[in-house]
Amino acid sequence: MSEFKQWDQLSHAKHYLVFAENIGKHLSIDETALSHGELYTVVTNKSAKGRAGSIVAIVAGTSSEQVIKVLHKIPQRLRNKVEEITLDMAGSMNLIAKRCFPNAVLVTDRFHVQKLALEAVQELRIKHRWEAIDAENEAIEKARKHKKAYHPTILENGDTIKQLLARSRYVLYKKAKSWTPDQKRRADLLFYLYPDIQAAYLLSQQLNWIFETTKDKIYGYTRLAQWHEKVAQSGFKSFNTISRTIMNHYKTILNYFDNRSTNASAESFNAKIKAFRAQFRGVRNVAFFLFRLTQIYA
Repeated sequence: MSEFKQWDQLSHAKHYLVFAENIGKHLSIDETALSHGELYTVVTNKSAKGRAGSIVAIVAGTSSEQVIKVLHKIPQRLRNKVEEITLDMAGSMNLIAKRCFPNAVLVTDRFHVQKLALEAVQELRIKHRWEAIDAENEAIEKARKHKKAYHPTILENGDTIKQLLARSRYVLYKKAKSWTPDQKRRADLLFYLYPDIQAAYLLSQQLNWIFETTKDKIYGYTRLAQWHEKVAQSGFKSFNTISRTIMNHYKTILNYFDNRSTNASAESFNAKIKAFRAQFRGVRNVAFFLFRLTQIYA
């Protein structure tokens, strides 16, 4: 406890922490929740690989103005050494990176792009599920009026339509080659009954394939342009939104193909923070929690 009271960052720990000595050529910037949903912006050094020396800065909140102010406490000569920084598509993160690390190449994390596509597929599944629930409610009311028992249609795998749509959630997150036999049967039924879900699923998997197999930025540009055209032809509103998002961030998305850099290290560090928080059974004292965290990772 005496070490905590003598900690040189104690006076401002709740607001920010800076470890300028941990800065490296390749950084990640992301946000995480410490307690009660309160968000913090975290900058980490990839070369530390989630061990000691990982934390460059932790700032309360996600305000670009506040984060920039804190990161400017790191000497300019050190910030100028940063060559690459991975981040999500938030405008605030982009501004922070540009203002604080002027020589760095910005790379949009591919997993955030892919997540948008996966969420679009789920959005379509959920839409059909609500329609199935409404249809079932109407059928139940109709049967009740005629004083008859309602018996839902049972599919060949034992699911009702409503159950099929509910239980297909995890199927649509996985690659087809990773499906279990039961999941494959469920997917076959789902795609037979809802060909639009199959079309959306294939679009999401094609985007995943582009990021996984493309090694060259020029090929990446060509393949993303071809995917954009398929999306336009599909007529899916949610995918058109994703396509526009990609076009608005295409430069930083294409930078991924140079070194295939992602924010996986930042996401991994966020997971460690969550595990550390669980070990403490929550965060009662933010400053003390951060002190213990930095003893391991700073």
